[in-house]
Amino acid sequence: MSRGARSARAAEERPTEELAGLPVEPDDGRRSVSDPAPRTEPTNFGPVVLGGDPASRGVFGTVAEGVFTAPRHGTVVVVTAVGGAEGSRGAAAALSCAGSGVEKAALLVDVGGRVPRPTLIASASAHRLEERLAARLPALRPAARGEVCHLSVGADEDGLAAAGIAVTVARGGLAVVHGAPDFLQPLLDTAGAPRPDAALLRADLEEARPLVALAVGDLLRRGLRVAVLKRRLGWVAERRAGFGALGSDSGGLPEPLLRRLLGPPGTGPRG
Repeated sequence: MSRGARSARAAEERPTEELAGLPVEPDDGRRSVSDPAPRTEPTNFGPVVLGGDPASRGVFGTVAEGVFTAPRHGTVVVVTAVGGAEGSRGAAAALSCAGSGVEKAALLVDVGGRVPRPTLIASASAHRLEERLAARLPALRPAARGEVCHLSVGADEDGLAAAGIAVTVARGGLAVVHGAPDFLQPLLDTAGAPRPDAALLRADLEEARPLVALAVGDLLRRGLRVAVLKRRLGWVAERRAGFGALGSDSGGLPEPLLRRLLGPPGTGPRG
């Protein structure tokens, strides 16, 4: 085989070699393979608990039953509660607000939630996403709410498949998928469901520390970035987040938590 043919073949095979379950760090617009770093135990950081080593914050591909699935652009964060903690839906709405911008609206998918209603005031980017979702998922009723587009899907395999389609329609923006505590395992194991990059757990550590440790450990082993919100957001912040109108100075999620889930400022989906 000639040198040119060998080079062409290596270029074709490189993406699979680089993304087949190995952490990948951005480097001037290119991706390079790094060895998986040892996992560390979750550590306290202000109002949140962070899990894993920063060196493991990569983009993961998956190999299931011999089929390679390449990662898509954008960020998918799954949000749920551990034990009897309250406030996971408000946290999910606040996260979606933090990931929305003028050019691109975040998508908030509520698995098993109520059908959302559009608000009187919504951004142009949220309206555009609403129209694209309505065209691809005509049986559902997406709604532009402030800077965010909301969508409710059923808590079953068909609903998770619809959520996966919705994430694709979001075209690389932030997608936040919220559900009850018992939905997390089906979402991670169901073919066609959204494949998350990170997970936000709402938990009261004094009551559910062992469960949190088990959940964080499992998510880290799956290659997800993980953060635990130890205190519920205030009522006003949750209400404003639900309307897609929570500003950065309105008592939303802490900046360290956002950096953990979405990346440093300027690298996340906010436009």
